[in-house]
Amino acid sequence: MSTTADRLTPNPRDRNAANADSGTAPGLSIVVPLFNEAASLERLHTRLVEVAEHLAASRSLVCEVVYVDDGSHDDTLAIARALPASTLDIQVVSLSRNFGKEAALLAGLDHSRRGAVLFIDGDGQHPPALIDTLVGHWLDDDCDVVYTAKAHRANESWTRRVAVHAFYTLINWGARTKIPEDAGDFRLLSPRAANALRRLPERNRFFKGLASWIGFRQMRIDYEPEARVDGRSTWNTRRLIGLSVNGLTAFSVAPLRFATMLGVVLAVIAFIYGLQIVYETLVYGGQVPGYPSLFVGIMVLGGMQLIMLGVVGEYIGKILEEIKGRPVYFVAEHDVKLAADAKQSATGTRTAAE
Repeated sequence: MSTTADRLTPNPRDRNAANADSGTAPGLSIVVPLFNEAASLERLHTRLVEVAEHLAASRSLVCEVVYVDDGSHDDTLAIARALPASTLDIQVVSLSRNFGKEAALLAGLDHSRRGAVLFIDGDGQHPPALIDTLVGHWLDDDCDVVYTAKAHRANESWTRRVAVHAFYTLINWGARTKIPEDAGDFRLLSPRAANALRRLPERNRFFKGLASWIGFRQMRIDYEPEARVDGRSTWNTRRLIGLSVNGLTAFSVAPLRFATMLGVVLAVIAFIYGLQIVYETLVYGGQVPGYPSLFVGIMVLGGMQLIMLGVVGEYIGKILEEIKGRPVYFVAEHDVKLAADAKQSATGTRTAAE
């Protein structure tokens, strides 16, 4: 069965919050954000079907998969629509344009109909076989958030490793809730943890930080990312920097604190340098340095002021977006395929042919 809906329908976030509280939607929703993943989607879907069949047999856990197409330019949406709903329900949520990964994750969270929610990337580098382990810690160990993290970064460049470490050091500086270093979006949320994320009102979201901020019982699982088999990554340096800046300004005030501390350090240095000049002039009769020192001082202070204004401007921009109250995303089309309906339809077709 296929239905089409848009964002003007009742807010799925409110509906799912009620479902999570009442327990009327047991099971697991697997949310997969997609952006130009036509080459790897069919392979990933086959592996997710195998995982869903295993969970149904071993734990009687009903699964669905929610594919969120974030304005792809290739055939991702067409391939997602054509995927067969043989043993698990399929939702295909097509956003009106590219809103970014955080918006796609929120759209998947809003449209998930089962109790627990699992986020997994669509490029195939998050191993679907690990889903059974995450589910085990949720059901057997009563963990609300089971998140994964890279076991190591030995295959990455030294520059990238330093940049990643600096990012987590800055975002966790002075924070009451620490974000685990190297943690990714591949994580499972229990029904109450997923419901807690839905209740957060902010529009500028950083899911890695929010999943830690909500609390509850959390567990870390280290894993080895799989090599990308099909397609190529769309995460270039510019997009990674943009995501890092958005995460810092959406979740932490560390950049403001850093700017304040830097300003204090420069003020102390300038004061000490001023005292030195006065001392040398009065005691040794030395002359005050001329244009070179003045020019360098103005350039340093001017540059730091512009940087600090930029940091403040980023936060003002975030405040402006929150005040405007625009929706995080718009849904262009929403297709639903139910596994039960697919079986009934297939049976009917065979009967008619006979």
